[in-house]
Amino acid sequence: MEKSLEGRTVLVTGANGGLGEQFVIQALQRGARKVYAAARTPRQRDDARIETLALDITDAKAVANAAALATDVDLLINNAAIAPANDSMSGPEDELRRIFETNFFGNLLVANAFAPVLATHGGGTILNILSAASWIGLSTGYSVSKAAMWSATNGLRFQLQAQKTQVIGLLVGMIDTPMSSRWDVPKVTAASVVAQAYDGVVEGATEILADETTRGLKSMLSMKGEELYPMLHEQLASFKP
Repeated sequence: MEKSLEGRTVLVTGANGGLGEQFVIQALQRGARKVYAAARTPRQRDDARIETLALDITDAKAVANAAALATDVDLLINNAAIAPANDSMSGPEDELRRIFETNFFGNLLVANAFAPVLATHGGGTILNILSAASWIGLSTGYSVSKAAMWSATNGLRFQLQAQKTQVIGLLVGMIDTPMSSRWDVPKVTAASVVAQAYDGVVEGATEILADETTRGLKSMLSMKGEELYPMLHEQLASFKP
């Protein structure tokens, strides 16, 4: 049985994407009172319970305006992210900075802007969408930026504990969305990831591992580095878009 979000007000960043769309749909299915669907260029919605919100999370003024407008939010879904083709830690540097501006600084900016809003609603919840790539060490800006956001998620949990804000990290491998279409590897559905995410929100989870790949990886993190990383690198050698 689905766990209820009855009466909650949700804000989803990156709401136009495959995962973001499922966060919007399933929130309403679970009884959310209202959903802010935020994106750089929001698309038209037919449901009166959905309020579209133009939001570039790398724009500090836009984020501040969003927090001033959406003062009824008690569940923030930090979902916006980019994963450019040919992404590499070796550069170019401006592309790496662009990735970090969204995947790390932008998400952290949104979390900090909405923390006072959540405090007025008994603490509320922040759900940060992370990645199993946070733990693997892929040589991409995406992987490194997600690792930074994983660390920031743990820091936010400590920072906001006094105001009773639930801070959750959702980690998952490949999801079947347009962002991952260039990789021919096994993928889980966006619907299954979001269902587990909302279950975790209701259950008071700290961390959600949304597929078998991620659960298996987490179980290996206690291995010695001399054993773990050569094994991972061998497995990843054929992992090419």
